[in-house]
Amino acid sequence: QVQLVESGGGSVQAGDSLRLSCVASGRAISDKTMGWFRQAPGKEREFVAGISRTGGMINYASSVKGRFTIARDNAKNTVFLQMNSLKPEDTAIYYCARSRVLPVIATPSSYDSWGQGTQVTVSS
Repeated sequence: QVQLVESGGGSVQAGDSLRLSCVASGRAISDKTMGWFRQAPGKEREFVAGISRTGGMINYASSVKGRFTIARDNAKNTVFLQMNSLKPEDTAIYYCARSRVLPVIATPSSYDSWGQGTQVTVSS
């Protein structure tokens, strides 16, 4: 059983940056594809970014491409999400998740372990 704990969220102004971290415990994640999702009030959970086991394959949602960067440090069992040029529409709870499959897939049902989330609020 793996536990995922996100941190790094906060309240910022539009144009600012934040770096989210997701630390895994209980089991190594080095052999797993990992992803970041977000959920805004009244909306469905949506894919933000995903990274394969070694980082060789990365996918981004079109809404964040060019602004967000996903990375991982398998030695530290940690996944990161660097968020630059934040916009008010990026406001959401951000979740880290472990995939049950190797390809980087945007579907939430492909992920079997989730963190509790970290709130990101961007004001204009």
